[in-house]
Amino acid sequence: MSPPKYVDLLLLAAALGVFLLGDLPMLGYAVGAVCWIVQRAVQVYAAKRAEAEVRAGNRRQAMGIVAATGLGRVWLMTTAVLLVGLLAERSAGLAAAIMVLVLFTVTFAIQGIGHLFGEPEGQGVA
Repeated sequence: MSPPKYVDLLLLAAALGVFLLGDLPMLGYAVGAVCWIVQRAVQVYAAKRAEAEVRAGNRRQAMGIVAATGLGRVWLMTTAVLLVGLLAERSAGLAAAIMVLVLFTVTFAIQGIGHLFGEPEGQGVA
């Protein structure tokens, strides 16, 4: 397993230090971190299911799994950030939104670099 595969989780751990040192709302960190880990678990599970469907010859089913979980993960993160901002503190929602934005940006960059440099099929960022 390649180290870039887990850069987002290392960044998530580093964000804890930033939140503590910067006296940022810990509710924002907690909501963002829990949602990030949940969506990451869904992504790993969906990738395994999609790979199994492709091996079974069900490409349409595999694409459906990838599309549905991709959209679902985005909705999960967006809804959680919005709710924490509306129901708790606006500053917590803003902190969670910025953290999630940075995590998504880093994840997409790492995935792009992996594809750019010809990472073997099936070994992408999970």
